Amino acid sequence: MLDAIVAVAAFLLVAAGVVVMLGPRNVMRKIRSVRRPRGVAALFEQRRPREVVPAALNPRTQRVLVASARLSNWLRSHGHDDVAREIRNAAGRMTGNEAAGLYALQTTLRRIRVVNVSDTPSQERLKALVAELRTAVQDRFEQLELLPFRKT
Repeated sequence: MLDAIVAVAAFLLVAAGVVVMLGPRNVMRKIRSVRRPRGVAALFEQRRPREVVPAALNPRTQRVLVASARLSNWLRSHGHDDVAREIRNAAGRMTGNEAAGLYALQTTLRRIRVVNVSDTPSQERLKALVAELRTAVQDRFEQLELLPFRKT
């Protein structure tokens, strides 16, 4: 009997110490936040899965993705589907492995020099879109401190 009283007293002292360390307000918040099932049927129901929210992208990464989307849409509308597909694939790779996606975009940007457009306004628009993407990729390269983007 004496052992039980000593054990209860020791437990109460440890619990009081934990409450003091955590702070009484935090403990009360934790107790209130515990969900209590409503009725017996609620114990056997499956809980709804939580929605997974994708991680927010860095603003410079978003800028790279927007510039790559613009360039790929322009190339696709002007009949250069293979290069547009490579740009979309490289941009898609950025969501999983950003460095690999940036290097793939850099390689694809080198291939765009081969693309020939017949009329002058289209050529100027292509140069502007490529310059926008190249600048965005270069900025992200510098921010991630990857190997330098060669200006050629």
